[in-house]
Amino acid sequence: MPLSPGAKYESVSMSKPSPRELTLLRKQQVTPNMLRLTLGGEGMADFPEEQESAYVKLMFPNTDSVKPILRTYTVRAQRHDEIDIDFVIHEDGGPASTWATSAKAGDRITVGGPGPKKLVDDSADWFLIVGDMTALPAISVNLELLPKHARGYVIIEVINESDIQPLKTPDNIEIHWLINPRPGTRDTFLLDKVRQLDWLKGRPSIWCACELTSMRKLRAHFRALPNFDKKDLYISSYWKLGVSEEEHKVLKRAELN
Repeated sequence: MPLSPGAKYESVSMSKPSPRELTLLRKQQVTPNMLRLTLGGEGMADFPEEQESAYVKLMFPNTDSVKPILRTYTVRAQRHDEIDIDFVIHEDGGPASTWATSAKAGDRITVGGPGPKKLVDDSADWFLIVGDMTALPAISVNLELLPKHARGYVIIEVINESDIQPLKTPDNIEIHWLINPRPGTRDTFLLDKVRQLDWLKGRPSIWCACELTSMRKLRAHFRALPNFDKKDLYISSYWKLGVSEEEHKVLKRAELN
């Protein structure tokens, strides 16, 4: 997940952290399509503090290779000896959601990272945060860290109305929940809502994360705005409909060339 030039980030170390084994402590069905797993155990002894919104790499056994299957997830919350990871549960179940659904307390998993945090620029005059359900953990953390005087908009695409979660936000942040039962099939779904919003005065901090084709539409829109400074935009794709994370990584890298 590369950072755009203007993205605010924090890194715990210049060296790459060694993977650690964590234990599944408990599970919670947050909404019908989102499952929260709490991981902890002895492997948390050297896990850096305050890593909410940082990403980690979950490592699953690979029957076709000695290399594990890697899947990227956001640290939704952290306490002194445990972290929460939220999984969007898909009917076609990839390795991560399949494991999350079937795993039981006491099961172990190897976790790499954490990587850099992706946060809005809290010195901006106003904020626009846009994402689908895969970005909801990171969006939630960003909202919790906003200053009390923050103003702006949040647009979140979820699979079902029952997937709407209560979020902690400043009073002047306006949240728009969009329902799309078929994620990744409507590439202007988020953009159409963005276009309906009033552009506020002052310098924005724009944070977007979603499916690749939706990300492309949003990025083109923002870059075409008059007097827009790309340093005010962090935008990333977290997945691509119909492809694995490995294939998505190749497509994502091509976006930078």
